[in-house]
Amino acid sequence: MATALITGASNGIGLELAKIHASKGDNLVLVARNKSKLDELKSELEKLFKVTVYTIGKDLSQENSALEVYQETQQQKIQIDYLINNAGFGEFGFFVETDWNKELKMINLNMTTLTQFTKLYIQDMVKRGNGKIMNVASTAAFQSGPTMSVYYATKAYVLSFSEAIDNEVRDKGVTVTTLCPGATESGFQAAAAMEESNLVKGKKLPTSKEVADYGYAAMMKGRTVAIHGFMNWILANSVRFTPRALVVKITRKMQDKAN
Repeated sequence: MATALITGASNGIGLELAKIHASKGDNLVLVARNKSKLDELKSELEKLFKVTVYTIGKDLSQENSALEVYQETQQQKIQIDYLINNAGFGEFGFFVETDWNKELKMINLNMTTLTQFTKLYIQDMVKRGNGKIMNVASTAAFQSGPTMSVYYATKAYVLSFSEAIDNEVRDKGVTVTTLCPGATESGFQAAAAMEESNLVKGKKLPTSKEVADYGYAAMMKGRTVAIHGFMNWILANSVRFTPRALVVKITRKMQDKAN
């Protein structure tokens, strides 16, 4: 029986991915700050699907938090077959005005912790000759993002990093999939204080479940980059043929607060 480790599993896409894996008979290691929410999910999934769920309450924006989780799974003798780096958050506002401490946590979580998790578990996967990793980026990865400059930059890193290591390990039986959702109906917008932006306000957004279903299927097929939604795919790829200065202006208009 395979085991999936999912970060940011207490809500949104991470929670839906946990449900999908459990429904397929996979055991789970769920990681998030809110351990009580994870323990509620553990009870629900173990009862429904007869799987084993191990929960770890951890602030993944802290230095070496990924190493601490890895060491705990080693001590528990849990082999991780699927690593899903889903935890992440954004911040909405002009860089000159936003909070540095929050941005530092964002950089640590979205980039450093994701990279350290990947480093630790991919080595075991390569030794075994099998395993799958999914790193959750965003359609934000394909262009610069005024009013969310640091967030967009962290997701560009995730995409570039993940594509490169997928190329390195694919012939060793391991695949790395980068899931790139657009704006999604989840707690992300509220956490980033961007409910009033043109990108979100008044829009019917895809659900976390729809994105999770798509991401799971893409990971199982071993796809390198998975952009959810046809229009998101068009927009992400059109960036290649559009002058960068124009792309930045368009993104700014989409991100600005709705009138």
